[in-house]
Amino acid sequence: MILVTGGLGMIGAHTARALVDLGREVVVTTHRRTEVPSFLAGNVTVEALDVTDRDAFLALGDRYDISDVVHLAGSIADEDPVQFFRTDLTGLLNALDAARTWGVRRFAVASSLGVYTGRTEIPWQEDLALPTTALPHLIIAFKKAVEPLTTHSLQGSGVQPVVLRIGTIWGPLVDPETPFFHIPPYISAVLRGDEPQPLYADDGGDSCYAPDAGRAIALLTTTDVLRHDTYNVSSGRPYTNREIVDALQALSPGRRLDLLPGRQAGPGDDPYLDITRLTEDTGFTPAFDVPAAVADYVTWRAKNPR
Repeated sequence: MILVTGGLGMIGAHTARALVDLGREVVVTTHRRTEVPSFLAGNVTVEALDVTDRDAFLALGDRYDISDVVHLAGSIADEDPVQFFRTDLTGLLNALDAARTWGVRRFAVASSLGVYTGRTEIPWQEDLALPTTALPHLIIAFKKAVEPLTTHSLQGSGVQPVVLRIGTIWGPLVDPETPFFHIPPYISAVLRGDEPQPLYADDGGDSCYAPDAGRAIALLTTTDVLRHDTYNVSSGRPYTNREIVDALQALSPGRRLDLLPGRQAGPGDDPYLDITRLTEDTGFTPAFDVPAAVADYVTWRAKNPR
């Protein structure tokens, strides 16, 4: 059985779904969220767990024969950075402790494309050295620390670490008003019939539809042999705002959505993640291009609030 912490969040739920589709038994943990998405209901075992409770975490191993761990649980950064770091670090260490105690085969953990902040090469590849630079958010700072904490903690344990440098993920279960990515709020405004703030046509960058991200993580968890301990998880190609708007207008031919010309910051390119390593080791290729992702998400939103 595969354990997915934070398994009712957007990325966790789609990872669990992909694992089920691969024929694996899955137990997901949740702390605050209680609603099980329709595509998971009846297909996974759900355990309420505060990942900062070490004894409760380890007790899962008494009830389930856990073969692999995908640690995606995380808290929301607030005005107290020390408390945020303490909570998420405690959860990470408890997950690592459990993985070592249970002797699982593989431990996958969420990092972020934000760890590449400061690199100007495009696309971002896993073998780029991570620079010492100011980071834009507490979550990215923590994710950057997660990587060496995980790999060093599992040295000599027999547990294979898999660091997931996850890109900009959106889709079913995303917060429709997320402050971290402008496309879900933009689509929400369009679906409400509001006039969204115009976007610059050629701005864009990294983007991956959530079902594709979940499938990539599931493959990294289950593939027999992985040659690396760090993988980018995304679509492997940049998007532009023009593509998003064109896809929305194709669904509503009478709706006019204006775009501002060019790029807000002038000529250049936006960074995105290279997924050559992921594809070579797991065979992953994304199933959703931009039009398919937008169409699927609009259909989802018609039946679900998020």
